[in-house]
Amino acid sequence: MIKKAVFLQSSPDLASCPLPTLPEFAFIGRSNVGKSSLINMLTRHGNLAKVSSVPGKTRHIVFFTVDDSWRLVDLPGYGYAKVSREQRSQFAAAALDYIARRETLHCLLVLVDSRIPPQEIDIRFVNYLGENGIPFALVFTKTDKLPERRWRVNTDAFMRRLSETWETFPPVFFTSSATHAGRDELLRFILGSIKSNN
Repeated sequence: MIKKAVFLQSSPDLASCPLPTLPEFAFIGRSNVGKSSLINMLTRHGNLAKVSSVPGKTRHIVFFTVDDSWRLVDLPGYGYAKVSREQRSQFAAAALDYIARRETLHCLLVLVDSRIPPQEIDIRFVNYLGENGIPFALVFTKTDKLPERRWRVNTDAFMRRLSETWETFPPVFFTSSATHAGRDELLRFILGSIKSNN
């Protein structure tokens, strides 16, 4: 489904991002949720996005061009990072600026760790997206790390929390970078979104 994926550039802020000429699908989530691993799994390019054992390593907006026709974007993670509070606020500002103002953003893919119960920071962020009319999908990651019955408890609890404020849910995907679970479904969603917007 993907023939070619290449690194384009890393930008510290919206002003230095590449020209908005192609549809973009951006990944965001708490630090250490597995954004880089998921990008590598989707593109089947093992080292395209740099995977680090240190949470919060992505500090810029990182662009990858796929098949010369669309882009994947790795946004700085929110939450824990071994940096100063000032640096964290700069990362958040760059990501929020991109989310709010990037005209070629087709969909924001919000990654949530399936191994843990719902986190308030994720719930607040998803509600922020809804309040601001930003199109997004939920992508639960690391489903290979627990038996399905156990991660389903966490993901079901997350959706119950959303049902308190949401009448209809965004698209939801369950993925594993290790087993490639959810890859085909997520790619079909992305390519379908591009086609429907053309």
